[in-house]
Amino acid sequence: MRNMKEEWITALSSTEDGARAAAAKEICAVGRSLADSAVQRWHQNDEFARLLGKDPEITVGVAVRTATFAQIREANGWPRLAEVPAEQDASEFTLHFERGTTLDVLTSRDPEGSGAIAKFLLKFGEGIQQVEFRCSDVNRATAILRDQFAVAPVYPEAHPGADGTRINFFLAPAADGKKVLIELYEPGRHAV
Repeated sequence: MRNMKEEWITALSSTEDGARAAAAKEICAVGRSLADSAVQRWHQNDEFARLLGKDPEITVGVAVRTATFAQIREANGWPRLAEVPAEQDASEFTLHFERGTTLDVLTSRDPEGSGAIAKFLLKFGEGIQQVEFRCSDVNRATAILRDQFAVAPVYPEAHPGADGTRINFFLAPAADGKKVLIELYEPGRHAV
């Protein structure tokens, strides 16, 4: 499996549209590969598969430092910042590219804070922090994963997320022996 390359994150703030799109495509390919190996078994459950839909919408969440966040945002025309609940200590915006290539770019509001993004950046540096799947019913999907696959959710039930979404997270084993953070989300008021 290919590894995440720092130059891809750097290229997200390129002045060239093609360089940004190519970098996003590479990042998404790595994220999807991590997620596929982690959740492949889950898709065999018919009800879970229906909750994600026939062609699941997948977004790769990339955690970056605040300076990188600002550079990427500027290079991409200042996309709207998501409304993130304060307790999550995060800032976020979404980038859409061709062929369903979608990234959520995340940073910590307080780089010295104790939020999930700050902790991730301290431990791993910039890179893929999570892979997100759109879901029609996060609570039902959570019950399926907990009861039928023994996968513990971060929250007992759906929790408020960015832009009014309802979310839950699952730390799932990937093929390389590491873990990948999977987010299931129900769209909110600013869904695109």
